[in-house]
Amino acid sequence: MEGQTTAEQRKGKSLYWAAVVALMLGLTALFQGVIRNERVAQSMLTADGEIALVLIRQRDGHYYADGEINGSPVVFLVDTGASDIALSSSLARALGLDFGPEITVMTAAGAVKGWITRLERVQIGPLLLQNVRATITDKLGEQALLGMSFLKHFSMIQEGDTLILAVAGES
Repeated sequence: MEGQTTAEQRKGKSLYWAAVVALMLGLTALFQGVIRNERVAQSMLTADGEIALVLIRQRDGHYYADGEINGSPVVFLVDTGASDIALSSSLARALGLDFGPEITVMTAAGAVKGWITRLERVQIGPLLLQNVRATITDKLGEQALLGMSFLKHFSMIQEGDTLILAVAGES
């Protein structure tokens, strides 16, 4: 009988550890899915029938959105302090953008060299603009800053950890 109890105990422990491993794998898959989809923005219609995009603040305190520049995928960081959409020179080259007139760009790190360019098409979810001013600089990473040259065309409502960009109402 003792042998049978020991076998049952081993079987019980094996089932217990299998359940723990399955739970951990499930939680890992769930959280990887959440992390992978963090930047996914939700499109919606407002009560006024406006097209809107809902962004959720991320753990680092910023809002991000997957979008496109001239049909190529780009990760945007929403930056209301940036006058223009801002791109690194390496991203601008990868997108085949023209480097226009050279300018001096004031950043949090000080003055840096930059270039003015125009983006034929910028889209984030249902929000689309054409012929948008942008700035290229060497001092940015691979994500683009979504500045006021895009944002000024939309109403912005921030509440808690949610930012809603909507087609601005006619005045």
